[in-house]
Order: sequence, then C-alpha cells, then structure tokens
Amino acid sequence: MRPPMTTSTPKQLLHLVFGGELTSTDSIEFKDLSKLDIVGMYPNFAEARRAWAAKAQSSVDNAQMRYFVVHIHRLMEPDGQDN
Repeated sequence: MRPPMTTSTPKQLLHLVFGGELTSTDSIEFKDLSKLDIVGMYPNFAEARRAWAAKAQSSVDNAQMRYFVVHIHRLMEPDGQDN
C-alpha cells in the first residue's frame, strides 16, 4: 500500500537581484542611485543566481558595473533558518 501523496509548496526564500555602476572597482558605492538596475525578485537562490549571471555577463566590458544578489528572506526573518 502506498502512503498518501501530500502536496506541499516549497518555502519561498526571496532574493533580489540588482546592480549599478560603482564609483571605483575597490568599493561598493554606486555612482548614481537613480540609475540602479533592479533586475527582479526571485523565489529561490538558484533562479536569482541565473538572473545575476546573465546580467553580470552582459556588463562584462564595464569593470565598474556590478550586480548583487540580496537574501531578502534573511531580512524578513533575521532569526529564522534557511530551511
């Protein structure tokens, strides 16, 4: 006899991907905050990393352009686990 099938939705672990041009290659200070590129919000790290990699690759010719992945879920539940 098979156990009953359960339907569960994986917990969302929200991630934000964004980037912009930095003032220099050795700092994390943006030249112009009004020109930040907000790539999007993603439900897990794997999808966010794919979006980050695509944007980082597209800006490879500009050494001062950087993209980042922010773990929004950690900000929303700072005492929580990444389960």
